[in-house]
Amino acid sequence: QLRLVESGGGTVEVGGSLTLSCTASGRAPATNWYRQTPGNEREFVAGIIGNSGTNYADYVTGRFSISRDEPTNTVYMQMNNLKPEDSATHYCSAVTTTDGQYTNYWGQGTHVTVSS
Repeated sequence: QLRLVESGGGTVEVGGSLTLSCTASGRAPATNWYRQTPGNEREFVAGIIGNSGTNYADYVTGRFSISRDEPTNTVYMQMNNLKPEDSATHYCSAVTTTDGQYTNYWGQGTHVTVSS
């Protein structure tokens, strides 16, 4: 069982920055960030595989950056030039494989509010 703990959320003004952290209780080579607002589907934000394979949703490309610190099993998401529409609960997700079976784990979420 993999446990994910997010931190770093908060309230920031438009154009500001925040860094979210996701610390896993073990190795989680494929880690993603999603976000969700009330009444809406959870949507993909950014993902990282290993240390160099990154992927971003179009609406954050050029503003967000995802990275990993392997010794601490922590994935960071640096969010710059934040917009009101970035306000959401952000969730960390990790996928592990055991004997060919995929398991998806989720953290509890961290809230981001961008005030105008």
